[in-house]
Amino acid sequence: MPEKEIYDLIIIGGGPGGLSAGIYAMRAALKTALIEKGIPGGQMVMTDTVDNYPGIENISGAELSTKMAQHAQSYGLEIISREATSIDINGDIFSIKLSNGEQLDAESVILAAGGSPRKVGIPGEDECYGKGVSYCAVCDGFFFRGKTVAVVGGGDSAVEEAHYLSKLAKKTYIIHRRDELRAGKILQQRVFAESSIEVIWNKIPIEIKADDSGVVAMDLEDTQTGEVSELATDGVFIFIGFKPNNDLVPAEVNMNPGGYVITNEKCETNVPGFFVVGDLRDKFARQIVISASEGCIAALSAAWFVENKRVC
Repeated sequence: MPEKEIYDLIIIGGGPGGLSAGIYAMRAALKTALIEKGIPGGQMVMTDTVDNYPGIENISGAELSTKMAQHAQSYGLEIISREATSIDINGDIFSIKLSNGEQLDAESVILAAGGSPRKVGIPGEDECYGKGVSYCAVCDGFFFRGKTVAVVGGGDSAVEEAHYLSKLAKKTYIIHRRDELRAGKILQQRVFAESSIEVIWNKIPIEIKADDSGVVAMDLEDTQTGEVSELATDGVFIFIGFKPNNDLVPAEVNMNPGGYVITNEKCETNVPGFFVVGDLRDKFARQIVISASEGCIAALSAAWFVENKRVC
Protein backbone atom coordinates (compact mmCIF):
# COMPACT_ATOMS: atom_id res chain seq x y z
CA MET A 1 0.00 0.00 0.00
CA PRO A 2 1.53 3.35 -1.05
CA GLU A 3 2.50 5.76 1.71
CA LYS A 4 0.01 8.59 2.21
CA GLU A 5 1.06 11.85 0.61
CA ILE A 6 2.03 14.67 2.98
CA TYR A 7 1.84 18.26 1.79
CA ASP A 8 4.57 20.73 2.65
CA LEU A 9 1.89 23.31 3.37
CA ILE A 10 -1.87 23.49 3.57
CA ILE A 11 -3.55 26.89 3.51
CA ILE A 12 -7.06 27.11 4.96
CA GLY A 13 -9.02 30.08 3.69
CA GLY A 14 -9.05 31.68 0.24
CA GLY A 15 -9.22 35.37 1.08
CA PRO A 16 -6.45 37.83 0.16
CA GLY A 17 -4.17 36.41 2.87
CA GLY A 18 -4.65 32.81 1.80
CA LEU A 19 -4.32 33.53 -1.93
CA SER A 20 -1.20 35.62 -1.40
CA ALA A 21 0.24 32.80 0.70
CA GLY A 22 -0.55 30.41 -2.13
CA ILE A 23 1.36 32.51 -4.64
CA TYR A 24 4.47 32.75 -2.48
CA ALA A 25 4.31 29.11 -1.40
CA MET A 26 4.27 27.94 -5.00
CA ARG A 27 7.13 30.30 -5.86
CA ALA A 28 9.04 28.68 -2.99
CA ALA A 29 8.39 25.25 -4.58
CA LEU A 30 6.35 23.98 -1.65
CA LYS A 31 3.84 21.22 -2.34
CA THR A 32 0.79 23.23 -1.37
CA ALA A 33 -2.99 22.96 -1.29
CA LEU A 34 -5.46 25.72 -0.46
CA ILE A 35 -8.80 24.75 1.07
CA GLU A 36 -11.70 27.14 0.54
CA LYS A 37 -15.34 26.23 1.14
CA GLY A 38 -16.73 29.11 -0.91
CA ILE A 39 -15.65 31.36 -3.74
CA PRO A 40 -11.98 32.43 -3.48
CA GLY A 41 -11.69 35.97 -2.16
CA GLY A 42 -13.49 35.73 1.18
CA GLN A 43 -15.23 38.92 2.28
CA MET A 44 -13.37 40.75 -0.48
CA VAL A 45 -15.78 39.19 -3.00
CA MET A 46 -18.68 41.14 -1.47
CA THR A 47 -16.89 44.50 -1.58
CA ASP A 48 -18.42 46.66 -4.27
CA THR A 49 -15.36 48.81 -4.96
CA VAL A 50 -11.70 48.57 -3.91
CA ASP A 51 -9.78 51.76 -4.62
CA ASN A 52 -6.97 51.58 -2.05
CA TYR A 53 -5.03 48.52 -3.21
CA PRO A 54 -1.60 49.78 -4.37
CA GLY A 55 -1.27 49.92 -8.12
CA ILE A 56 -4.98 49.41 -8.81
CA GLU A 57 -6.99 52.62 -8.72
CA ASN A 58 -10.44 51.08 -8.93
CA ILE A 59 -11.64 47.49 -9.07
CA SER A 60 -14.53 45.48 -7.70
CA GLY A 61 -13.81 43.09 -4.87
CA ALA A 62 -15.07 40.21 -7.00
CA GLU A 63 -12.72 41.05 -9.86
CA LEU A 64 -9.73 41.46 -7.56
CA SER A 65 -10.57 38.10 -5.97
CA THR A 66 -10.68 36.45 -9.40
CA LYS A 67 -7.36 37.99 -10.39
CA MET A 68 -5.68 36.83 -7.18
CA ALA A 69 -7.04 33.29 -7.58
CA GLN A 70 -5.97 33.15 -11.22
CA HIS A 71 -2.53 34.43 -10.28
CA ALA A 72 -2.14 31.70 -7.65
CA GLN A 73 -3.40 29.00 -10.00
CA SER A 74 -1.00 30.15 -12.72
CA TYR A 75 1.75 28.73 -10.50
CA GLY A 76 -0.12 25.45 -10.23
CA LEU A 77 -1.67 25.96 -6.80
CA GLU A 78 -4.15 23.21 -5.96
CA ILE A 79 -7.43 24.71 -4.70
CA ILE A 80 -9.74 22.28 -2.91
CA SER A 81 -13.37 23.44 -2.81
CA ARG A 82 -14.31 21.88 0.52
CA GLU A 83 -14.87 22.98 4.07
CA ALA A 84 -12.17 22.18 6.60
CA THR A 85 -13.87 20.88 9.75
CA SER A 86 -10.95 20.33 12.11
CA ILE A 87 -7.18 20.61 12.53
CA ASP A 88 -5.38 18.05 14.67
CA ILE A 89 -1.73 18.11 15.69
CA ASN A 90 -0.19 14.65 15.50
CA GLY A 91 3.41 14.98 16.60
CA ASP A 92 5.02 17.21 13.99
CA ILE A 93 2.28 16.63 11.38
CA PHE A 94 -0.97 18.56 11.00
CA SER A 95 -4.06 16.59 9.99
CA ILE A 96 -6.92 18.52 8.38
CA LYS A 97 -10.29 16.86 8.09
CA LEU A 98 -12.68 17.91 5.32
CA SER A 99 -16.46 17.95 5.21
CA ASN A 100 -16.50 14.90 2.93
CA GLY A 101 -14.58 12.82 5.48
CA GLU A 102 -11.25 13.07 3.70
CA GLN A 103 -8.11 13.80 5.72
CA LEU A 104 -5.09 15.74 4.47
CA ASP A 105 -1.72 15.82 6.22
CA ALA A 106 0.86 18.59 6.08
CA GLU A 107 4.21 19.64 7.51
CA SER A 108 2.85 23.16 8.07
CA VAL A 109 -0.42 25.08 8.05
CA ILE A 110 -1.42 28.65 7.34
CA LEU A 111 -4.84 29.42 8.76
CA ALA A 112 -6.53 32.34 6.99
CA ALA A 113 -10.07 31.85 8.25
CA GLY A 114 -10.74 35.56 8.71
CA GLY A 115 -13.51 37.03 10.79
CA SER A 116 -16.99 38.44 10.50
CA PRO A 117 -18.49 41.78 11.54
CA ARG A 118 -21.44 41.39 13.86
CA LYS A 119 -24.67 42.33 12.13
CA VAL A 120 -27.69 44.14 13.50
CA GLY A 121 -29.98 41.68 11.71
CA ILE A 122 -32.58 44.10 10.35
CA PRO A 123 -34.36 44.38 6.98
CA GLY A 124 -32.20 46.06 4.35
CA GLU A 125 -28.88 45.29 6.02
CA ASP A 126 -27.83 42.39 3.81
CA GLU A 127 -29.59 43.73 0.71
CA CYS A 128 -27.72 47.05 0.92
CA TYR A 129 -24.29 45.68 1.79
CA GLY A 130 -21.81 47.41 -0.52
CA LYS A 131 -24.54 49.81 -1.65
CA GLY A 132 -24.57 52.10 1.37
CA VAL A 133 -24.16 49.62 4.22
CA SER A 134 -20.58 49.07 5.37
CA TYR A 135 -18.62 47.62 8.26
CA CYS A 136 -15.37 49.48 7.51
CA ALA A 137 -15.02 53.28 7.46
CA VAL A 138 -11.43 53.19 6.22
CA CYS A 139 -12.49 50.97 3.33
CA ASP A 140 -15.62 52.84 2.24
CA GLY A 141 -15.64 56.27 3.85
CA PHE A 142 -14.14 57.90 0.76
CA PHE A 143 -17.34 57.19 -1.18
CA PHE A 144 -19.35 59.37 1.22
CA ARG A 145 -17.39 62.58 0.91
CA GLY A 146 -19.75 65.50 1.43
CA LYS A 147 -22.67 63.19 2.24
CA THR A 148 -24.58 62.15 5.35
CA VAL A 149 -23.72 58.95 7.18
CA ALA A 150 -24.97 57.14 10.28
CA VAL A 151 -22.78 55.04 12.55
CA VAL A 152 -24.46 52.31 14.61
CA GLY A 153 -22.75 51.51 17.92
CA GLY A 154 -21.33 53.16 20.98
CA GLY A 155 -18.03 51.42 21.73
CA ASP A 156 -14.47 52.40 20.91
CA SER A 157 -14.64 51.17 17.30
CA ALA A 158 -17.90 52.96 16.54
CA VAL A 159 -16.68 56.25 18.01
CA GLU A 160 -13.27 56.03 16.34
CA GLU A 161 -14.86 55.31 12.97
CA ALA A 162 -17.40 58.10 13.41
CA HIS A 163 -14.58 60.55 14.08
CA TYR A 164 -12.78 59.30 10.96
CA LEU A 165 -15.94 59.64 8.86
CA SER A 166 -16.53 63.19 10.13
CA LYS A 167 -13.43 64.27 8.20
CA LEU A 168 -15.07 63.11 4.98
CA ALA A 169 -18.83 63.34 5.41
CA LYS A 170 -20.90 66.50 5.65
CA LYS A 171 -22.85 65.10 8.61
CA THR A 172 -22.19 62.08 10.81
CA TYR A 173 -24.77 60.60 13.18
CA ILE A 174 -23.95 58.12 15.94
CA ILE A 175 -26.93 55.89 16.75
CA HIS A 176 -26.70 54.44 20.24
CA ARG A 177 -29.20 52.35 22.17
CA ARG A 178 -28.34 53.91 25.54
CA ASP A 179 -27.98 57.43 26.96
CA GLU A 180 -24.19 57.28 27.23
CA LEU A 181 -21.40 55.91 25.06
CA ARG A 182 -19.30 52.92 26.07
CA ALA A 183 -16.18 54.27 24.34
CA GLY A 184 -13.18 55.60 26.27
CA LYS A 185 -13.41 59.14 27.60
CA ILE A 186 -10.75 60.54 25.27
CA LEU A 187 -12.56 59.16 22.24
CA GLN A 188 -15.83 60.60 23.49
CA GLN A 189 -14.24 64.02 23.93
CA ARG A 190 -13.09 63.95 20.32
CA VAL A 191 -16.53 63.28 18.88
CA PHE A 192 -18.32 65.70 21.20
CA ALA A 193 -15.88 68.40 20.08
CA GLU A 194 -16.64 67.76 16.40
CA SER A 195 -19.50 69.99 15.23
CA SER A 196 -20.42 67.73 12.30
CA ILE A 197 -21.08 64.75 14.60
CA GLU A 198 -24.44 64.33 16.32
CA VAL A 199 -25.24 61.54 18.76
CA ILE A 200 -28.80 60.19 18.68
CA TRP A 201 -29.45 58.63 22.08
CA ASN A 202 -31.73 55.76 23.07
CA LYS A 203 -32.41 54.62 19.53
CA ILE A 204 -31.95 51.33 17.68
CA PRO A 205 -32.14 50.79 13.91
CA ILE A 206 -35.03 48.58 12.81
CA GLU A 207 -34.88 48.94 9.01
CA ILE A 208 -32.57 50.31 6.34
CA LYS A 209 -34.30 51.82 3.32
CA ALA A 210 -32.91 52.19 -0.17
CA ASP A 211 -33.78 53.04 -3.74
CA ASP A 212 -32.02 52.14 -6.98
CA SER A 213 -29.09 54.43 -6.10
CA GLY A 214 -28.50 52.93 -2.64
CA VAL A 215 -29.35 53.74 0.98
CA VAL A 216 -31.62 56.74 1.52
CA ALA A 217 -32.87 56.42 5.13
CA MET A 218 -33.06 54.33 8.26
CA ASP A 219 -35.98 53.71 10.62
CA LEU A 220 -35.12 54.11 14.31
CA GLU A 221 -37.04 52.91 17.33
CA ASP A 222 -36.86 54.72 20.64
CA THR A 223 -35.73 52.23 23.31
CA GLN A 224 -37.76 54.00 25.98
CA THR A 225 -41.02 54.92 24.24
CA GLY A 226 -41.10 52.54 21.27
CA GLU A 227 -41.73 55.47 18.94
CA VAL A 228 -40.44 55.01 15.39
CA SER A 229 -38.79 57.82 13.42
CA GLU A 230 -36.98 58.05 10.10
CA LEU A 231 -33.44 59.35 9.66
CA ALA A 232 -32.33 60.41 6.18
CA THR A 233 -28.83 59.13 5.44
CA ASP A 234 -26.70 58.16 2.45
CA GLY A 235 -24.77 55.48 4.29
CA VAL A 236 -24.95 53.22 7.33
CA PHE A 237 -21.75 52.08 9.04
CA ILE A 238 -22.25 49.29 11.57
CA PHE A 239 -19.74 48.78 14.40
CA ILE A 240 -21.26 46.55 17.05
CA GLY A 241 -18.42 44.06 17.21
CA PHE A 242 -16.24 41.73 15.13
CA LYS A 243 -16.02 37.98 15.56
CA PRO A 244 -12.83 36.12 14.63
CA ASN A 245 -13.50 32.82 12.88
CA ASN A 246 -11.47 30.76 15.35
CA ASP A 247 -13.43 27.49 15.38
CA LEU A 248 -10.58 25.65 13.63
CA VAL A 249 -7.81 26.92 15.91
CA PRO A 250 -6.30 23.94 17.80
CA ALA A 251 -6.45 24.10 21.58
CA GLU A 252 -2.64 24.23 21.73
CA VAL A 253 -2.53 27.60 19.94
CA ASN A 254 -2.50 30.76 22.06
CA MET A 255 -5.29 33.30 21.63
CA ASN A 256 -6.01 36.60 23.36
CA PRO A 257 -9.17 37.16 25.43
CA GLY A 258 -10.98 38.42 22.32
CA GLY A 259 -10.43 35.15 20.47
CA TYR A 260 -7.73 36.43 18.10
CA VAL A 261 -4.64 34.30 17.54
CA ILE A 262 -1.38 35.67 18.91
CA THR A 263 1.52 35.64 16.44
CA ASN A 264 4.92 37.25 16.00
CA GLU A 265 6.14 39.36 13.08
CA LYS A 266 6.60 36.18 11.02
CA CYS A 267 2.94 35.22 11.56
CA GLU A 268 4.17 32.29 13.66
CA THR A 269 2.07 31.04 16.56
CA ASN A 270 3.41 29.30 19.65
CA VAL A 271 2.98 25.99 17.81
CA PRO A 272 5.90 25.38 15.38
CA GLY A 273 4.69 25.12 11.79
CA PHE A 274 1.31 26.71 12.48
CA PHE A 275 0.84 30.20 11.05
CA VAL A 276 -2.10 32.59 11.07
CA VAL A 277 -2.80 35.53 8.74
CA GLY A 278 -5.62 37.96 8.05
CA ASP A 279 -8.49 39.02 10.29
CA LEU A 280 -8.04 36.07 12.65
CA ARG A 281 -4.65 37.41 13.69
CA ASP A 282 -4.30 39.80 16.63
CA LYS A 283 -3.16 43.09 15.07
CA PHE A 284 -3.75 46.82 14.74
CA ALA A 285 -5.66 47.17 11.45
CA ARG A 286 -7.61 45.03 9.01
CA GLN A 287 -7.23 45.82 5.33
CA ILE A 288 -6.93 43.77 2.13
CA VAL A 289 -3.36 44.90 1.53
CA ILE A 290 -2.36 43.97 5.09
CA SER A 291 -3.81 40.47 4.78
CA ALA A 292 -2.06 40.01 1.44
CA SER A 293 1.28 41.06 2.93
CA GLU A 294 0.78 38.68 5.84
CA GLY A 295 0.13 35.86 3.38
CA CYS A 296 3.52 36.55 1.81
CA ILE A 297 5.24 36.66 5.20
CA ALA A 298 3.62 33.44 6.41
CA ALA A 299 4.43 31.54 3.21
CA LEU A 300 8.09 32.58 3.37
CA SER A 301 8.13 31.62 7.06
CA ALA A 302 6.56 28.25 6.25
CA ALA A 303 9.12 27.62 3.51
CA TRP A 304 11.94 28.32 5.96
CA PHE A 305 10.30 26.07 8.57
CA VAL A 306 9.82 23.11 6.19
CA GLU A 307 13.35 23.40 4.81
CA ASN A 308 14.93 23.48 8.24
CA LYS A 309 12.74 20.63 9.43
CA ARG A 310 14.10 18.44 6.67
CA VAL A 311 17.69 19.37 7.44
CA CYS A 312 17.21 18.44 11.09
